[in-house]
Amino acid sequence: MTTSSKCPACGAAASGKFCSRCGASLGGGSCSGCGSELPKGVKFCPGCGAPASGAPVARGGRTDRTPWIIAAVATVGLLAALLIMVSRSSSGRSPEAQGAPAAEALAAGGLPDLNAMSPRERFDRLYNRVMRAAEGGDPSTVSNFGPMALQAYDMLPEADRDADARYHAAMIYLHSGGAAQAVALADTISAQVPTHLFGFVIRGTAAKLANDKAALATQYAGYLKNYDAEMNVGRQEYSEHPAILESFREEARAAGG
Repeated sequence: MTTSSKCPACGAAASGKFCSRCGASLGGGSCSGCGSELPKGVKFCPGCGAPASGAPVARGGRTDRTPWIIAAVATVGLLAALLIMVSRSSSGRSPEAQGAPAAEALAAGGLPDLNAMSPRERFDRLYNRVMRAAEGGDPSTVSNFGPMALQAYDMLPEADRDADARYHAAMIYLHSGGAAQAVALADTISAQVPTHLFGFVIRGTAAKLANDKAALATQYAGYLKNYDAEMNVGRQEYSEHPAILESFREEARAAGG
């Protein structure tokens, strides 16, 4: 027969080993966790802290954080993987789409490596690239390759800065907004050969861009005056630009020069 008594913890009527109201031990006994003897009326073992009822409880009142730590590490790893994927995707774009230097874009286009060329070959190749872009209405390519071409001109040995090279540089300046620099190059050509047709073409083109009709008329007149004599000299640079020379001549005639 089970005897009834009062719980030493809450005072409620209780029987058995534990209070049905508060769970306190009624008759002592031993701890299910460490085996220590439990004093009468305690809820937790004074030796190990286990509940007198034997139910497990988190030590120190803290929950296990291991699952949260694992989740955090996994999240960081996922973010790192996404960043790597984005980086690889960006690097797969064309050099021009990433704003790469013009030299890299030129090489990516399947053209010969500029570094393998002589200074003059490099300058001529870049000049052709700029002029094709200008004639095709591609100002972005002109702005990308123009400075590079002019830098190549500055690196030319003095012996390579002949009238043809100066004409090329002047035309690049004209298409890049450097009319003053172009006229200065025209003046250096005229200083060596006053009747050289390139000097008239460069200054005349600069005058057209500036809408300076008086200056343009002067260049037209000088060009027509010296055209026949200059063409009879048979300069090598003239044979490389027949279309330009003939076009400027037709313009001069049409203007009544």
